[in-house]
Amino acid sequence: EVQLVESGGGLVQPGGSLRLSCAASGFTFNTNSMSWVRQAPGKGLEWVSGINNSGGSTSYADSVKGRFTISRDNAKNTLYLQLNSLKTEDTAMYYCRRDSTSARGQGTQVTVSS
Repeated sequence: EVQLVESGGGLVQPGGSLRLSCAASGFTFNTNSMSWVRQAPGKGLEWVSGINNSGGSTSYADSVKGRFTISRDNAKNTLYLQLNSLKTEDTAMYYCRRDSTSARGQGTQVTVSS
């Protein structure tokens, strides 16, 4: 059974940082490209960042470029997203996604507020 379990979200002030994690199981993690997507209240799903299977290639939405960093540890079957210089508009539920199937976990909430 494929499982994606996100963690690391929370409440943070503008300008703060968080590190999200996604523990993957039930499939061969190191052969799959992965992404982070998010959904803000009342809005649709937004792609945030992606990484190829080896971690050697990454990409970012313009809205987060220079502030967020995606990475992975294939030995630990874990995907990460480092969020820096957070803005109120980054408030959303964040999901990791297995790109080949679009499977997502239950998400982790990030709230940026003073």
